[in-house]
Amino acid sequence: MITKKVLLAVFFLNLFLPAQVSNDNLKIKLDSLTTSSFFDTASVSIDVFDLTANNILYQKNNKLLMHPASNMKVLTTSAALLFLEKDFAFETSLYHDGIVIDSTLYGNLYFVGGCDPDFTSTDLRVLISSIKDLGLNRIQGNIYGDVSMLDSLFWGDGWMWNDDPSTDFPYLTPLTINDNAVKVHIFSTEVNRIPKVTVEPATNFFKIENAAKTVIGLRTSLEITRDFVHRKNDIIVKGSINQSDSIYNDEINVVYPDKYFLTLANEEIEKLGISFVGTIDISPLPKDAKHLFTVKRKFTDVITNLNKQSDNLSAEMTLRALAFKFYGKPATAENGVRLVDSLIAIAGMNPRNYRIVDGSGVSHYNLVSTELLNAVLKYFYLHQTELYKTLSQSFPLAGVDGTLKRRMKNTLAENNVRAKTGTISGVSSLSGYVTTKSKHQLSFSLMIQNHVRKTYRAVYFLDKICSLLAELE
Repeated sequence: MITKKVLLAVFFLNLFLPAQVSNDNLKIKLDSLTTSSFFDTASVSIDVFDLTANNILYQKNNKLLMHPASNMKVLTTSAALLFLEKDFAFETSLYHDGIVIDSTLYGNLYFVGGCDPDFTSTDLRVLISSIKDLGLNRIQGNIYGDVSMLDSLFWGDGWMWNDDPSTDFPYLTPLTINDNAVKVHIFSTEVNRIPKVTVEPATNFFKIENAAKTVIGLRTSLEITRDFVHRKNDIIVKGSINQSDSIYNDEINVVYPDKYFLTLANEEIEKLGISFVGTIDISPLPKDAKHLFTVKRKFTDVITNLNKQSDNLSAEMTLRALAFKFYGKPATAENGVRLVDSLIAIAGMNPRNYRIVDGSGVSHYNLVSTELLNAVLKYFYLHQTELYKTLSQSFPLAGVDGTLKRRMKNTLAENNVRAKTGTISGVSSLSGYVTTKSKHQLSFSLMIQNHVRKTYRAVYFLDKICSLLAELE
C-alpha cells in the first residue's frame, strides 16, 4: 500500500530532479520553448542530430541564413585542422645582414612576421637573446619588420569602425605581439589628484593623456580609450577612481601593431646593453640575410585558446595561414575563405549558398545556417575521428572553462556540453556536442538573432535547449 508519506517523497523528488525527456516529447518541449513571446521579434534556428543513432532529432528553420558571430570559428578551425599539416607551426624569425666587426653589426636586423597570434613579450625576449651569440654591443644599422606575409588590410571585411579600440577588434599584421593590445593600470592617489597610469608591458610607445581624478564617496567610473578616429596610439584616461579602489585594469587594442612590435624589440635590445642608433621601419627581408633564430608555435597549441576564449586575432591569423599555405603571399582573407569553402563541400554542403568574409565571425556580412554548422560537426565526428577529438576538446566545457564557464551550472549539461559560443550585437549562437542521459552523442547548432538588449534572454534559451538535450532518455 502506498502511504501519503511515500507520495509526498516522490512529489518532492520529482520537483528537484531534472524532468525526463524522451525522443517523443523532445519536439513538444522545444516547440513550446521556441514559441515564447521572445521569438515574436527574434529569429531562432535549430539543428540537432543523434550521432549514435544516426538520425535527425530536431530541426527548426535550420536552412535559414543567419549571422554566426563567433560560431564562424567552428568553420575556420575545422578547415585548419583538415588542411594544415599535423605539425603546422606559426613562425616568427630574426635575421641580420651586413657584417660584424669588433662587436658592432654593420648592417640591419629583420624581424619576419609569421602570423603567430600568441606571440608575447616573453617570446620576443627569447628571440632577441639569440643576438648575444653575435657578441654585439652596438648595431650600426636599422631595425626592420618584414610584414610581407599578409596583404595591407588591417581589418576584416565589414568590421565596424566604432568598435575600435576594443581588443575584440585587433589590428592585423603578421608581426603580432601581446594580442596586439596593451594593458592599462590605473592606481588611486590622494583625493582630487590625478591617479597614476602605467602600461603593461612597460614601453615608451604610448603617450598618455591623463584627465582622471581620485575621489571619495563615488563609485569608480573610468574610460580608457585612445584617439581611434585618427588612428593614434595616444592613450586617453577619463573619469574618476575611488581612493579605496587601489587599482583599476583595462585593455585596449593597438593601431600599427607591427611598429609596436619593433619598438618593444628595440627596447629589449637596449636592455641587453646593445646600443642602436638607426631607425625602425618596415622592409622585406633581403635574400642574402642570415638566420639567427625562430620562435615556433604549433596550431594545435593555438586552437584551444582560439575556441575556448573566442580569440578573434587567432581566428584571423589561422584563416591567413590557410591562405598562405595554398596560395602564397601576400595571404588574404579571401584566399583563406576558399579553404573554408572546400571544407563546406567536403561536408556535403554547397558553399555558394553561404557568405563568408572573415575567420572570426566579427563581420555582420557573414551568413551561414545551423544546417551547415551541424553538417561540419557531424562530418568530423563520423569521418575524422582524431581531428574530432582535437576540435571538440578545444570548445568551452559548460560550467567549467572558457566562454561557457558560468553557464549551465547545476544541470546535466554542466561538464558535458562542449560547444563554441558566438555573440555580437543582436546575435547569440552555440554549436557543439553533448552526451545524453542515455549516453547518446549528439551534435547541435543553435542560433538566435535580432534581439535588442536582451542577450541574457537569448542565452537562457540556448542553455535551456542544451539542458533538455542532456536530459534525453
